[in-house]
Parts: sequence; structure tokens; C-alpha cells
Amino acid sequence: MIFDMIDQMRRDMRSFLTAAAIPLFSIQYLREAAFFQGVFLCRKTLIFPVTAFFRMTFLCRIPVFCWVTAFVLGMIAPLTAGAMETSDVVSKRTVLSSGAVLSKGEIQHIAAGDRAALNQAARDKNAGILVTDDQGHILFSQNMNTPMVPASTLKILTSLAALTHFGPDFRFATLAAHDPDTHTLFVKGYGDPLFVSEAILEFCRRVVEKTGITQIKKIVVDQSFFAPDIHIPGTGRSLNPYDATIGALCANFNTIHFTRDNAAQAYVSAEPQTPLLDVFTEKIRKTGLQKGRILLDRQLRSLYPGLLMAHFFNTLGVTVTGPVEQGPFSGQQDRKTDTPGGLDAAKKEILTMRSPYSLEQVVQKLLKHSNNFMANQVMLALGADRFGAPATLDKGAQALQEFAAQHLGWEKIHIVEGSGLSRNNRVTPAQMGTLLQAFMPRHTLLARTPTQYYKTGTLSGIRTRAGYFLGTDNRLYPFVILGSEVTF
Repeated sequence: MIFDMIDQMRRDMRSFLTAAAIPLFSIQYLREAAFFQGVFLCRKTLIFPVTAFFRMTFLCRIPVFCWVTAFVLGMIAPLTAGAMETSDVVSKRTVLSSGAVLSKGEIQHIAAGDRAALNQAARDKNAGILVTDDQGHILFSQNMNTPMVPASTLKILTSLAALTHFGPDFRFATLAAHDPDTHTLFVKGYGDPLFVSEAILEFCRRVVEKTGITQIKKIVVDQSFFAPDIHIPGTGRSLNPYDATIGALCANFNTIHFTRDNAAQAYVSAEPQTPLLDVFTEKIRKTGLQKGRILLDRQLRSLYPGLLMAHFFNTLGVTVTGPVEQGPFSGQQDRKTDTPGGLDAAKKEILTMRSPYSLEQVVQKLLKHSNNFMANQVMLALGADRFGAPATLDKGAQALQEFAAQHLGWEKIHIVEGSGLSRNNRVTPAQMGTLLQAFMPRHTLLARTPTQYYKTGTLSGIRTRAGYFLGTDNRLYPFVILGSEVTF
């Protein structure tokens, strides 16, 4: 009898100890399962490792109330402890395990075609992927903290940094001054990325209206706001506009657009607003092309704006008789403030001409056409405004990294230019996620399909895409895919 009582006490003690220990074990088991076996912890879904649980229950032979308690505590613990994979998107987040494939249940408001493309991208285990809702809650992630090459999706960062620093209504300036004694026109550029033919014609028209000039003997172009010979990492030495160089005063992206007029047996401009100057005919002929857009020779790039001005002034009735030269904006220059100095105010009126395009319009064109030249012009102007003239590559890259750290909370940033041309740029999908959250109010500046706003990036062997899915619930779902060959 006494032995039966002792046995019963032992069994009761075993049950008590088991009831206390198993929930703790179950909590740890669930945590490990969430990471290693892909438990999906969503706001509405919990998939519990049932098989392993019953195996554990069978071996321990614990009372029903014990393993029920373990189940409840095991379910609560991961939800309160937080998700396994962390990011800077928001402090409150829900995460799917790395490598999981999306299903309709998790992202039911994203179009079926986009879900299929994401599934395809997720099969590449080296790809970096992040999908969130408009509050930053993570719906899917893969390699989200791995630094990767962003390619042209980096232009979103450059655009947001410039819009934040300058404001969307900012307009680039170009200065002009006329010396009536020598009939010299001085022109100084400040990095306008859209100093195109239409803007140059308007510039000339306003100079005539303001000064009343009828004769110009010389045009002097000042390029000193940018340091000389800035090389953008990732650009080559081809004639392709992809490799367009930058400058403080550039016309038409430092390119010429031409076609062959077979009837006239001559090359002509492919743009009605832009004359094809005779100085470029021989260069075009040497390319062997019948039509296209090519880069200007380095020695002509700095003079091209002045050459176009000379043409437009003639059409406006102003006689231009002298050369176009590169030089300082009428003598001495105050480098600290970069304001023109040495001008006799009684003789030379300094005119500040603002671009007809707002910065927001510049950014929209930059993103839509993925224009490398425009992106780096904006980056360099940002760097010069932040750290002082002249603009340099280091100042521009530093301005972008400073913005990313201060406004987006990025750490371990490595950005060397603003267009995404360089393979030395590195960002993580998680960092892109914070960028997309911040850019969301301006998402309409991106290109669009019926189901998403997006920006693509392409380098040899690298494809990237970032933007916003348009949910069927009228919400935006930011996404980024780095390093996958998937197409939408």
C-alpha cells in the first residue's frame, strides 16, 4: 500500500515537472522551427510543426493539460519575441522565413502575374528580395541584409536626396553677363541636367530682352563650378550616350542626335529644335552610322553650349562674329561663395536664368528614361551645394551617403556615384525597403504598368527592380529584387 502511494507521488511529481519544463522547451523549439523549418508567422496565420510536436508528446507521455499549455505558450512566445530576421524598415514587423515561396494567402492583394514573377525570383537563392506593405510590415524577405549591386535602382536614392535637399520646386540656374565695351557674353553653368535646345533658345531670348544686345564678338563659357575631368565610375570611353560625361554647363546631355538625309546626301539633325552644326559632320561620318545619338569629343563638349547659343542668337537677330571659348566668368571668382566677382556693375549686368524645368520634372525624366547623365549631374550639384564648390565625385557620393544615414537610418553605406553605373555601389534589400517607404509620397514619378510603379536596373549579368505593387485593396506594396533575372 505504502509503495503504491509512493509510486503515485512519483507520477504526480513527474507530471508537475513536465508541465513546468515542456512549455519552455516548446518555446525554444518553436523559435528554432521558425528559423530552420519555415514557420510562417503572419498576422492571420500560424503553421505549427505538428509532426515534431506529437513525436515529442508521445515520448514524454505527458498529461493533456501539459502539452496544451506548451502549445499556447509556444504560440505566444514567438509573437512577443519578434521575427527572426530583422531590418530597418519598421520596429514592428512580420517576417516570412528566408527562402520561402510566396503564395496567394500571404500577398493576396498583389496581382497574380506579379506574384508569379516573385515566386520565380525567389527560386534564385542568391537573389535579394523584400516585399512589404505600406506600413513597412514585411510580407516576404530573402537575403534582405546582404549588400548587393543596385544598378539603376540607385537613382531612386539620388532623386529623393535631391528633392529633400533642394525642394521639388527648385530650378537650376545659369548666369549670363554682357560686356558692352568688348561685346563679350559670359555664361556660367551650375550643373543644369536639362540644358537642352529648347531651354538654350529661351535662355538666349531672355538675354536679348534683358540686355538689348545686337552684337556679340565672343562667347566665354565658364565650367568651373564642377572640378575638371570628373570620371564617373562605371562609364567607358565609347560614343554611346550610356557613357555620357558630365559638366557644369552641358548641352543636350553632351550628345548629338543625327540621321541621314538620302535625298540631300547629307547628315541632318534628328531633332527639329536642334541644329546639326557643321563642326560635327566629319565626326559623324567617321562613325559609319546612318542615324543615332553619339557623345561629343571631349574638346568640344565644354564649348557645345556656346556654339548652340551662337546659332540661336543669330536666329534672334543678334550678330555673332567671334569665337566660343572656355574661361572664367569675367575675371576673378570668389571661390568660397561661388559668386561672380570682378565685374563692373555699371557696365555688366549679371543675369540669373532659371531652368524652365522644376527639380521634380527633372527627377521624373531622370527616372523614366533612367538617364545616367542626369542622375550624376544632380548628385554632383547636391555635393557642391552641401560641401561647397567646385563639385567633385567625392562630395557628391558623400552627400548621398550622409542623406542615407541621417534620413533613412542606413549603416555600412557604400555608394561611389549617383546613377548605379558602378558595380562598386552596394545596398541591401532592407535598405532599399526604407528608401521605398520614404519615397512613397512621390511614387508617381516612377514609370508605371497597370499593376506597379517601378524602376529597373541592368548591368552585364545583373538585373534589379524596385518600386510599388498596386494592391487590389488600393494600397501600395513596396518591393525590391536585386540580382535576379526575373522579368515582369
